[in-house]
Amino acid sequence: MRNLCVLLLALLSLSMTQKPQWLRIQLNGTAQGTTYHITYYAPDSLVTQKQIDSILIRIDNSLSIYKPQSLISRFNQSTIGITMDSHLKNVIRQSLQTCRQTNGIFDITLLPLVQAWGFGPTKNGQLPDSNTIKKLKSCVNSNYLRIKGNRLLKRKPCVQIDVNGIAQGYSVDVLAGFLEQQGVQHYLVELGGEIRVKGHKQPGNEKMKIGIEAPSDDLFEPSMMQKILVLDQGAITTSGSYRKFHESDGKKITHIIDPRTGYPTQNELISVTVYARDAMTADAFDNALMVMGLKNALHWVEQRKDLAAHFIYRTPDGAVADTASASFYKLLQR
Repeated sequence: MRNLCVLLLALLSLSMTQKPQWLRIQLNGTAQGTTYHITYYAPDSLVTQKQIDSILIRIDNSLSIYKPQSLISRFNQSTIGITMDSHLKNVIRQSLQTCRQTNGIFDITLLPLVQAWGFGPTKNGQLPDSNTIKKLKSCVNSNYLRIKGNRLLKRKPCVQIDVNGIAQGYSVDVLAGFLEQQGVQHYLVELGGEIRVKGHKQPGNEKMKIGIEAPSDDLFEPSMMQKILVLDQGAITTSGSYRKFHESDGKKITHIIDPRTGYPTQNELISVTVYARDAMTADAFDNALMVMGLKNALHWVEQRKDLAAHFIYRTPDGAVADTASASFYKLLQR
């Protein structure tokens, strides 16, 4: 009996010291007009693609301006407002906070201007003139929005919102939260280029590596990887004038609109990559920093301990260069 007890204790001790057998599980699909890629490490399959697709469909039904029956489309069609679900409420609250923090540079009431410049659900045949811009700007201001309980109200019937500048980051956070609820502690979630990571690659326990996009000397040409970030927690998002644009009369019109002027942003910045604790925060600020311009954006980021940013820009002589905040350099692979 004594020998049997010793054997059982030895087996128990051995089982407790054995390393877990890790699986590397990948889920890939399409959503929000782009693709998603999820990689997680676990002893077993804990999350399925069907679950991920179901979550993304619910988010789209709330936040997509391309779905006529979504909550956000119903708000835009209304004269007073609507009752929000949790997704819309979370995004609106964060959007209004970001608007205050950037002194109105990030503003989700830009949809009338976005439409006018040809980047909304309805395509226009010609560019807006100055009179049209002036008229549309009278409907653009986040102060025209009001939250009352679960209601989102508008002070002017013409106010319309577009949360595309923050929705993909939010979607990444929702997916990351779901993975953690299911017991996943090591993962990388990517949707439309917006990324959130936690933990390490297994079984080697290595930190996650993320490549930063960098355009060639022609700022509208396909990009290449320039630098490698090494992370075990946090989010990385990128906004770029080369990512989404169209041509009119030989001119490149980018999708990043300055709410202060009503016109597409024109400055030296080509792209901004932001690191933050969560993807929704990073996603909102990368757009705002693009509008600020290099000098103001770099100064603004350096004042915040919760953000880091990398900037690619065009110099006065036409060359492509880059710089970053001090905290961003610490994330780069040596």
